[in-house]
Amino acid sequence: MQDQELIRLAFHGRKEAYAPYSHFLVGAALLCEDGSVYLGCNIENASYPAGNCAERTAAFKAVSDGKRDWKGIAIVGGRDGEDCVYCPPCGICRQVLREFCDPSQFFVIMARSEQDYEKMTLEELLPHSFGPDYVRG
Repeated sequence: MQDQELIRLAFHGRKEAYAPYSHFLVGAALLCEDGSVYLGCNIENASYPAGNCAERTAAFKAVSDGKRDWKGIAIVGGRDGEDCVYCPPCGICRQVLREFCDPSQFFVIMARSEQDYEKMTLEELLPHSFGPDYVRG
């Protein structure tokens, strides 16, 4: 799948964002190794800690469908009515993504548009990460 197609899907996911408090709408498109894609959006809550990021929404949807081998993710975000900004995943999302991939191979696309984006590995965003290999015998 081309980067631009994954970004376009992330924008589609962003349309479902529920952010009545911050007005910062985020969409994510998670690409699994088998080529399937899971969309996510951020979901806020009046009790702020009860909300969920777009990346984790997509990740949890994939896991609940038995998809646990991931290739990459595209993320788009910005205030409602304004241009998108490069939107990196938060620390919790980075750790959740780390659980199901090789961080040196998993790519993270942070896009303002289909043509304007940055692409990094999860390892670059989360160096010296703690993963499943540390707790499995």
